[in-house]
Amino acid sequence: MKLVHVLNGPNLNLLGTREPATYGTVTLKGIETVLQKKAKAAKVKLVFKQTNREGELVDWLHEAGHAKAGVLLNAGAYTHTSIAIHDAIRATGVSVVEVHLSNVFARETFRHHSFISPVAKGVICGFGAQSYELAFDAILPYLA
Repeated sequence: MKLVHVLNGPNLNLLGTREPATYGTVTLKGIETVLQKKAKAAKVKLVFKQTNREGELVDWLHEAGHAKAGVLLNAGAYTHTSIAIHDAIRATGVSVVEVHLSNVFARETFRHHSFISPVAKGVICGFGAQSYELAFDAILPYLA
């Protein structure tokens, strides 16, 4: 069975209450529920995780790479700071679609740079919770 890991970084556990004007009111559990339905329809196993720790994201990327899974990655603020996450993607060769709820290019300048984008298959941002659905559809052709 094909496998997709959905990996979420810092503060995404606060979705639904964190800055709803920017991130919307859908919770991370709500996003997971929608993706589980899409995965079932596509006959894909979905692994859904969230952490506030950078090293844990790196470990999960290693796991996904070894499992030949595709990855939807919303690394949160680590997107703009983490060379370790960049290196984990590059080292494992895992197929990643970078995901953001907000349009990072319409926000603060420091959010315009991503260490993940150069090693990702693509980037989807600015569509709220629907960004994850679009990213799920985008990763399907890359699954082993």
